[in-house]
Amino acid sequence: MTDWLHLHQGQAPLIVSIPHAGTLIPPEIIPALVSHDLAIHDADWFIGELYDFAADLGATVIHTDISRTAIDVNRDPSGVSLYPGQATTGLCPTETFDNVPLYRPGRTPHAAEIARRRISYFTPYHDALEAEIDRLRLIHPGIVLFDAHSIRSRVARLFDGELPALNLGANSGASAGAGAVAIAEKALAGSGFSHVSNGRFKGGWITRHYGQPEGGVHALQLEIAQRAYMDEPQGLEIPVWKPDRAAALQAVLKPMLAELIDWCTTQGAGA
Repeated sequence: MTDWLHLHQGQAPLIVSIPHAGTLIPPEIIPALVSHDLAIHDADWFIGELYDFAADLGATVIHTDISRTAIDVNRDPSGVSLYPGQATTGLCPTETFDNVPLYRPGRTPHAAEIARRRISYFTPYHDALEAEIDRLRLIHPGIVLFDAHSIRSRVARLFDGELPALNLGANSGASAGAGAVAIAEKALAGSGFSHVSNGRFKGGWITRHYGQPEGGVHALQLEIAQRAYMDEPQGLEIPVWKPDRAAALQAVLKPMLAELIDWCTTQGAGA
């Protein structure tokens, strides 16, 4: 394991994947960037802190410190868009969510550099994730892979208006069985937060690639609007974590994940 890739191995039938909370910019790419602050602006801030209860549930937790600006481990490595016809960012983003260039003129990553980053940062994350899926499938007849994300509440380039607080994605039902989706949707419906299922965010590459409910791997993504647990940045400043708001959200997330574990344990994670 590298010093930027973190893995906590649990025994419960649950993996919590945190691919976008990293703010570490590899030193070799810093000279090509417009600014460090711009490069970390679109991070999924404080997601590790928000899900700090997961290990106590027995979950396996994997997360990377590497910023999505270096490489996005939740994108199709072939470069195919997850949302054809809609604005999105790529494997090695060249602009922010707001369409502001990340790189100095003439310094965007070329094919060889993208390949290097895949080998250095993308592949280790997925090697570790695949190994944990295989390990837990030897123990349990079915598991849940929960991909944890957050985003600013308003990003005009990506969606209209204000995003619901909780955005569940199951690739329109293809990445997880009906039982797992029902548990998550029930938790959202009773949360007191605005919510939607398979709306603007149906699940990224991790959810779509690994979610194979017929094979016992049920993948869900939860995209959280950041206002639910922090003060969102107005510019490039570091956002402010709000413990009271975060605690209210954790009071929804923790029992939801516990129920997903129980579902896998007692029902064999049948679809």
